Amino acid sequence: MKPLIFDLYAAPELFAALSTELNAEPAKLEHRQFPDGETYMRVHSDYQQREAIIVSNMHQPNSKFLPLVYLCETLRELGIASTTLVCPYLPYMRQDIKFHEGEALTSRYYAKLLNQYLDRLITIDPHLHRYHSLGEIYTMETHTLQANPLIASWVKENIETPLVVGPDSESEQWAAAAADMIGCPYLILEKQRFGDKNVEVSSPNAQDFAQRTPVLIDDIISTGRTMIRTAEALVAEGLQEPICIGVHALFSEDAYCEMSKAPIKDILTCNTVPHSTNTIDIASIIAEVLK
Repeated sequence: MKPLIFDLYAAPELFAALSTELNAEPAKLEHRQFPDGETYMRVHSDYQQREAIIVSNMHQPNSKFLPLVYLCETLRELGIASTTLVCPYLPYMRQDIKFHEGEALTSRYYAKLLNQYLDRLITIDPHLHRYHSLGEIYTMETHTLQANPLIASWVKENIETPLVVGPDSESEQWAAAAADMIGCPYLILEKQRFGDKNVEVSSPNAQDFAQRTPVLIDDIISTGRTMIRTAEALVAEGLQEPICIGVHALFSEDAYCEMSKAPIKDILTCNTVPHSTNTIDIASIIAEVLK
């Protein structure tokens, strides 16, 4: 029997691609809000002993979490065989340590909640900084997929002499892996952060690569400050304006507008979070796990 695939805040193009690739049946889900803001939800599809796949864009997660819980609980009560969440961008991963007394360790709390309702989680490049794997906080089956091969393929097809640039030490795994796949050198810069929006970047030895096109790769573009400062530092050293690539297009506040004004040749992202910069499609690597 075909799996049921549910659209719960999914990006339309990604949902359509996965439905086709998996030959899955799009579920008939009635989902709306009452005037007081509470949620009504009803599953109309034939559900007995079928696999359920929920595709959800969980960026800006707070308002989306309760509907997800309600859907999972409803499916469980209806006798669904298993429930998989396809969540290309996994939120609440950046608060992975208590910096100050009394802070909430939200990455663990969010994982604890999701563990209660799901059998499997599929995500793309979660922000694993202090955690070595999702298994440290998620007890369900998890699949952590990498966008690097897709990014590397795009760079090879579109840039003749690239130089992969990592804006800080945290991005070195990205830069090194991408450069190896592309077959080009990489450069890691030094970053100092003085708050959420105040970032300084330095570029040692950047002038050695003046004939190459810098390609900045990072997992998340949020405020954009790191990429802006990196671009400014590279251009100041005599390099070309860089192409900026992010896996997750969060773009808080006026980040995209500010990046567009900076010495940046182009901005592109994977379609893990819907945005006008989405260029690299991640549907194929998700479908491969689900088949």
